Amino acid sequence: MKLLLASQSPRRKELLTNLGFTFDVVKIACEEIIPPHIKVGEAATYLSELKADAFRALEKGEVLLTADTVVAIDNQLLGKPKDESDAREMLRLLSGKTHQVYTGVTIKTAEKTITETDVADVEFDDLSENEIEYYIQHYQPFDKAGSYGIQEWLGMAKIKKVNGSFYTIMGLPTHLVYKILKEI
Repeated sequence: MKLLLASQSPRRKELLTNLGFTFDVVKIACEEIIPPHIKVGEAATYLSELKADAFRALEKGEVLLTADTVVAIDNQLLGKPKDESDAREMLRLLSGKTHQVYTGVTIKTAEKTITETDVADVEFDDLSENEIEYYIQHYQPFDKAGSYGIQEWLGMAKIKKVNGSFYTIMGLPTHLVYKILKEI
């Protein structure tokens, strides 16, 4: 089978490679807008399926993998920050609190589509304005939901507790991906 990863995320590429899979990276052009009726816990699932549905028809032997990660706090979704100001506001919101990270994955063949979503709770220590500024300036978190990467400085220095998969927080629930791809 030929595995197609529909993601430009370097983290997803790294994780899928480290799982032992070879794949081609493909692009999917679709507007990632979450309708207002979608619940917070269903947003990553919705976006993952939206991307899979926007891809061309698959040929026999092709397997498409799409994924999306969203951060939620107090029933509010935090996507990727638009700019530095947006990143600061998100990090202030997460400071000293527990939030959820949802990653949805869709694995699609010509015959079937399987979608799974995993969630992890993340507890941040308090973030000072200097720490927030340092992180934004040195790590440019503009391609990350919630304005942070767990594998970077902020994750190492300020995450107190994680309940769930580290890799789900990183952007790909590797345990689910491995299980589904092994079955296919």
